[in-house]
Amino acid sequence: MFTRLREDLASVRERDPAARSTWEVLTCYPGVHALIFHRLAHTAWARGLHWPARFISHISRMLTGIEIHPGAVIGRRVFIDHGMGVVIGETAEIGDDCTIYQGVTLGGTSLYRGTKRHPTLGKGVVVGGGAKVLGGFTVGDGAKIGSNAVVVKPVPAGATAVGNPARVLDRDRDAAREQKAEQIGFTAYGVTRDMDDPVAKALHGLLDHAVETDRRLECLIKRMEAAGMKLDDSVEPADGFDPSSLSRMVD
Repeated sequence: MFTRLREDLASVRERDPAARSTWEVLTCYPGVHALIFHRLAHTAWARGLHWPARFISHISRMLTGIEIHPGAVIGRRVFIDHGMGVVIGETAEIGDDCTIYQGVTLGGTSLYRGTKRHPTLGKGVVVGGGAKVLGGFTVGDGAKIGSNAVVVKPVPAGATAVGNPARVLDRDRDAAREQKAEQIGFTAYGVTRDMDDPVAKALHGLLDHAVETDRRLECLIKRMEAAGMKLDDSVEPADGFDPSSLSRMVD
């Protein structure tokens, strides 16, 4: 137990630039406290002591704001940053070196007991603040879930999922982000500055195309008028489409 605690403290120091000392992490980080309580609760749960396990989990939730069912399986060096509002369900499994931010829910969509209702996170997964991962599927090793994403289907290893419902971003761009993330050390909250929702990206592309089409038509009309060709009076003028206002809506 003390070996895993030392690993937890070291992983927090490594991933959180706000952590100034090991003592500060041990005494002031609710994510560390929640994991300590969970190990006690999980041990009791595995031995069939279900009520004591649930009571320990209940005390942990009151003290830390993090709710972890004692039946959940959590690996080594898991970092729950800030942690307020995190909910981890009974059949959830979290791999080694995962990072989970505040407001995350690892929940289920089934009401049947004895089934795998909650997600499995592979090794090194980052789940951004407010994200909801719902269902008994797997999020692959090294995947990233963007802040406030709602994930309802499996995410491949190394992929990045954003949006509601979540969509997997382009793998070529993911590779470039991974390279940049290695340079800066760690990608907090599962996002980077240039990461766009694929739907918003497509809409921006359509807007750019519409603007370029309007520009070319305007140039064509001016050249026709300069050559002495007049447009039919029945042709109505442009409606003054403002792409910037729609672009702001997409953003």
